[in-house]
Amino acid sequence: MNKIAIITGSSRGIGKAIAIELATQGYTIVLNGRSEERLIDTLEIIQKIQRNSISICSDVSLLEGAKLLILKTIETFGRIDILVNNVGISMRGNVGELNPEVYKTVFESNVLGTIYPTISAIPHLRETKGSIVFISSLAGIRGLPGLSAYCSSKMALRAIAESIRIEEKKNNIHVGIIFVGITDIEHNKETIAADGSKRILASRKGKKVQSTESVAKAVYKNIRRRKFITVLTGIGKLNAFMQPLMPLIVERLILKNIHKFEERSK
Repeated sequence: MNKIAIITGSSRGIGKAIAIELATQGYTIVLNGRSEERLIDTLEIIQKIQRNSISICSDVSLLEGAKLLILKTIETFGRIDILVNNVGISMRGNVGELNPEVYKTVFESNVLGTIYPTISAIPHLRETKGSIVFISSLAGIRGLPGLSAYCSSKMALRAIAESIRIEEKKNNIHVGIIFVGITDIEHNKETIAADGSKRILASRKGKKVQSTESVAKAVYKNIRRRKFITVLTGIGKLNAFMQPLMPLIVERLILKNIHKFEERSK
């Protein structure tokens, strides 16, 4: 039986890599994003692997956009087996210098852009005993300097995932959450500066930077094994272990290495 996977924010970056990986594994893909131009380019790649795949241009941080994504998927394929909530945006800036609108923008994208499609998809995922996967971040394990809005939005995903996991246990919906580390980015990827303006992120290179392909393989493994929590990278696993048990030690380590956080925030 042909299974259908929706990936939000999948015109580039991690979402695009997840779409390619799931298509390679036999899923028909529903791409989603706000840029029609990028979606067309990505769909061309995906259709070489799974020709029946489609793209739906909509803003899932708006309720109407999220409903449109789910409705068009059902109209086209009649089912949903996987929903990967990947859409999101990052930010930079200390709380004392932040334009309050930064929080609004980040939470609209990262939290509402996740919960809106999830609510609409759950009735259909009950029928297929499918999967909901949340793409979080190691920044969602503890608050980090210069990333307060981003960290708190990614922490919110853990609470949402935990709630749905219990609520939908009786319906056999699999809920997974992936804590992603520092990952390679495409050229001209944007973040939100402290004043609320957009700025281009610096290129990421080095042995501690994950490839989007490695993240995508971890997502597929989580789905295939119907696992709950997947924490990526050695430092991520160490952080996830230490934070609940020794939060003050983790804080001291962050303060000791504050220059590294500032460098990575460029």
